[in-house]
Amino acid sequence: MKTYYTSGEFAKKAHVSIRTIRYYDQKNLLKPSTHTASGARRYTDADFAKLQQILLLKYLGFSLTDIREMTLGSGDRQLLLDSLQIQKRLVEERLKEMRNVATAIDSTSSTLKAGQEVDWNKMLDLIHLTSMNQSLSTQYQNASNISARIKLHRDYSLNKEGWFHWLFRQLDLKLGMKILELGAGNGTLWAQNLDRIPKGLTIVLSDISEGILADAKNEIGDRAEFQYAVFDAQKIPFADNTFDLVIANHMLFYCDNISKTLKEIKRVMKKGASFACSTYSKRHMHEITDLVQEFNPEIVLSSTNLYDRFGLDNGAEILSHDFTDVTCYKYEDAIELSESTPVISYILSCHGNQNSILLDHYNEFKNYVDDKVSDGFHITKDVGCFICKK
Repeated sequence: MKTYYTSGEFAKKAHVSIRTIRYYDQKNLLKPSTHTASGARRYTDADFAKLQQILLLKYLGFSLTDIREMTLGSGDRQLLLDSLQIQKRLVEERLKEMRNVATAIDSTSSTLKAGQEVDWNKMLDLIHLTSMNQSLSTQYQNASNISARIKLHRDYSLNKEGWFHWLFRQLDLKLGMKILELGAGNGTLWAQNLDRIPKGLTIVLSDISEGILADAKNEIGDRAEFQYAVFDAQKIPFADNTFDLVIANHMLFYCDNISKTLKEIKRVMKKGASFACSTYSKRHMHEITDLVQEFNPEIVLSSTNLYDRFGLDNGAEILSHDFTDVTCYKYEDAIELSESTPVISYILSCHGNQNSILLDHYNEFKNYVDDKVSDGFHITKDVGCFICKK
């Protein structure tokens, strides 16, 4: 049987004030599990899990608005577990940052005590370090989104080779190649294929997010062939004719100016070099969109149909303006499952308006998805990779 706590008992066990508990209720951050007939709040042990997330994320510098969306669905055991793992990585990152801050403070203090001139570049580094928490919200959300997407595909896809192993095989890597991956994210393409990488490669992983590249370094480990660079793909900071292979795995459709990005990619490629870029079509995972819109037609999982910008149906034509020998390779796969949590986690990871709409209807939505997938749920995949030449 569940143990129920009054607001006062719950607050005392959690070492917070009753006022804090009531405030989180008013802000829809932490609703009580139930109310008595007279309307008094009652909490359970499960509510401590959500309170832990709220307090930790608040400690890490997130706003209550951010936290409200980030803890959506935290009552589900698997979603909570996934969230805790990402929180742990954030705490470890914060510890590393704070050690760097302490080192910078010691260095500046020693300089001042010795009566020497202060190196103002080091002071600027210190300012940079102490303002890094401003990017933590984006880092957390990116890590959460990527984790949810990878988990659904990894655990429930019918093609057991897996997307990243299949894509790696299409790259046809050779000894001594110099490779650039744009929008590398957390480096999964390489982390899942470390034992397949030929000797003597130079691999530059890039992304616009410094935080997500830190995750890539952690996943891949200390390997000499890997370098990391933060930049926008529309302005690649490398000389002409540098790379033998450039990779853009599901990222071109995010670029503000695809034409400009493709010209930059072509510029840094050697003559005869290859460009590998993956994408999907409007048929890809359409069952997910159908599912949420049947629940609420106002839900839009993406503000932009990314496949309209660069997809399997129009990608060859777009690439043909800058590259030759454009060939499309299709990855044959589908997803089948009868569990709701991976589907819900994927939906919450999308870049649309779903989280704001579902905030006050999560339990209703979960019951709806439970019912829809209980007898089995099929999700179409229509994804592939273009490979072309300079």
